[in-house]
Amino acid sequence: MMAKTIDIKLVKSLNGRKDSHIATAISLGLKRPGDTTVQPDNAATRGKINEISYLVEVSEAK
Repeated sequence: MMAKTIDIKLVKSLNGRKDSHIATAISLGLKRPGDTTVQPDNAATRGKINEISYLVEVSEAK
């Protein structure tokens, strides 16, 4: 059985955001609006998403 994964898409620019929020986005592999990444659905990833929830869209990976 495969581990659950989630798709994360950066929908807003990182310009002018807090340094910690920029670092969180980069740690998820998101650098510019429109970037999408697939990450494991675990507590660490959910915590990062929670910190920058206003910048990203999250959906179940297919």
